[in-house]
Amino acid sequence: MSTAVKFGTDGWRGIIADDFTYENVRVAARAIAHYILEHEDATAGVCVGYDTRFGSRSFAGVVAEVLAGAGIPVAIASKITPTPELSFAVRGRKAAGGVMITSSHNPAEWNGVKYKASYGGSGSPGIIASIESYLLKPLPLAATPAAIEEVDFSAPYIAALEAFVDLKAIKASGYRFLIDTMYGAGKGYVAGIFARAGIPFVEFRSELNPAFPGINPEPILPHIAGTQKAVVAEHCDAGLITDGDADRIGAVDEYGNVVDAHKIFAVILQWLLKRKQWPGDVTRAFNTTKMLDRIAAKYDRRLIEHGIGFKYVVDLMLEREILVGGEESGGIGISRHLPERDGLLNSLLIANVMADEHMTLGELVAALQQEYGEHQYGRIDMHISDELKQAAIRRAGSGIKDVAGLSVLRVETLDGIKFFLGNPACADKPNAAETWLLLRSSGTEPLLRVYCESCSIESVQQVLEAARAFVLRGDAV
Repeated sequence: MSTAVKFGTDGWRGIIADDFTYENVRVAARAIAHYILEHEDATAGVCVGYDTRFGSRSFAGVVAEVLAGAGIPVAIASKITPTPELSFAVRGRKAAGGVMITSSHNPAEWNGVKYKASYGGSGSPGIIASIESYLLKPLPLAATPAAIEEVDFSAPYIAALEAFVDLKAIKASGYRFLIDTMYGAGKGYVAGIFARAGIPFVEFRSELNPAFPGINPEPILPHIAGTQKAVVAEHCDAGLITDGDADRIGAVDEYGNVVDAHKIFAVILQWLLKRKQWPGDVTRAFNTTKMLDRIAAKYDRRLIEHGIGFKYVVDLMLEREILVGGEESGGIGISRHLPERDGLLNSLLIANVMADEHMTLGELVAALQQEYGEHQYGRIDMHISDELKQAAIRRAGSGIKDVAGLSVLRVETLDGIKFFLGNPACADKPNAAETWLLLRSSGTEPLLRVYCESCSIESVQQVLEAARAFVLRGDAV
């Protein structure tokens, strides 16, 4: 039996026809079936969804057959399904769990299996570990296979999205939006809602193309360079972008400038606290902007910093009252909706904020920078050997005193090594952002991610380049 299947924090991914094969999908499905039979109410059934990737519908069918063969009823999506819609269906139908066939933002040759727990979000680390423990165990067949029913999960989900935002206000604003679904599973969702509400919009990369021509379906540069040009050419006030399975968000302002996930989170957070005033704490990952801390403090909300990965947001949402939580990669979840990332909801929320504040997206970002101080951010992904990666982490942890000529003020090690730096270039800026550098090693691949936030783009670039030299050449940083 194959040992190629290994579940990470949100499931298993592999290269189609290499390790992501029908047999290995069956291995994953059998492990999920084992978990459902032993730890959940199997009679509640499992929801199965799939994205636009090559073979996703067929792989979903294989999962459904394995589950049904074990006596677990299956509701399989009758059409392409965004991940948050699948999670919404699991919770709404009170299902035992959900399986989503997707590889999210990965290149076209990849596909994957995500597991969603009964509460409508990613399985906890304990659940995923339990599923993994069954990977090599044979699955007994039920005397009579359970039913497999095709279901359109979209209507309740779309209704929930429409109820969450003020579509009349968005229409009255007169703003025009570009909607880029990156050939992914979000195609037709925000566009359909806007069309029914009479809100002006233009669709971009909404056709079905599992090759994702020229891009990875990830809402960051360089994959959204075309979106930048299209927003300007189409005279739109914002570009709203979702990734391959529509659980993450990216954005472009009216001038074609990329609005990174940190600023998107800040825009939404300020609106939630100012306009909605719903209760609950705020969470953010270790590698996200500290502008969020300043916004939360203004509105007297507790901010909880946690490790990198949306699983930490979900865990907190399940144990206490959380208003909103998010991560650096564009995953933002609002607990009143789901304990789950939802790029489609967040696209609508950006439009709602613009309407309520009577500002374009660029103006909203500028207003935040003015009020809370300029916060600029950058990241580099270094695909290097494990040996070089581990050597850099060891040296970074050995007590270095300065980075790029900037003195180290303090070090934090919640998830990686983060240096807070004294930066004279920020001294004369009002309410300047703290300058920090984070080195974080991937636990699953030869990759070192380097993050930086500071008071200017130039300062961010200076620190990142110094960090790159430190990693590659072993120089004193």
